[in-house]
Amino acid sequence: MRSMLFVPGDSLRKFEKAREGKASMLILDLEDSIVVERKVEARELTRLMLSKPRGPQQLYVRVNALDTGMTLQDLAAVMPAAPDGIVLPKSHGGDDVRTLSLWLDAFEAAAGAKPGATRIVVVATETAASVFGLGTYKDSSPRLAGLMRGAEDLSASLGATEKASAGVFQSPYRLARDLCLIAAATAEVAAIDTVYTDLDNLAGLGQETRASFIPSM
Repeated sequence: MRSMLFVPGDSLRKFEKAREGKASMLILDLEDSIVVERKVEARELTRLMLSKPRGPQQLYVRVNALDTGMTLQDLAAVMPAAPDGIVLPKSHGGDDVRTLSLWLDAFEAAAGAKPGATRIVVVATETAASVFGLGTYKDSSPRLAGLMRGAEDLSASLGATEKASAGVFQSPYRLARDLCLIAAATAEVAAIDTVYTDLDNLAGLGQETRASFIPSM
């Protein structure tokens, strides 16, 4: 999980472009980048992307959150094409991982896939409530591969107008980052930082990368 690149699940063109890059994992997105009216089409296109000959990159799918009622439809569409893993957004804790893992058991059995082959990465800090569930991921499922920090939705949950000052995350977001690191270490899975959205600011990317998951001394 050296680097991850999100790819809208409704764009074959962007998928093909992403496959030319050096990201170690592509996350085909059925959630935030897809409007409700295009969810069905995006599921079909994502399954097509997964069905293409695989390259060196791992292919994960970010499904819609459990409370949307769309997660099972997402899984039904993509699991026959055997993604390497599922990214679960807005996870509230270990119980959400257990629920998703049980569903994956069923889909793998139906497809004749190796049990437990599909890994899980959760976006673990997208709501204020989810921060309090960070300590519940340990032993939730052998499928769990990583905890990802989510900052964009967390700011909305907190009612904040900005996350950073002079390129440095403010206190609530640094706290969420540090707690995500601690929770990942406790669960013995990878700690994954949030997306970097200032695409033309390479210096800022370097600064944030160096700061990520390095506790302040």
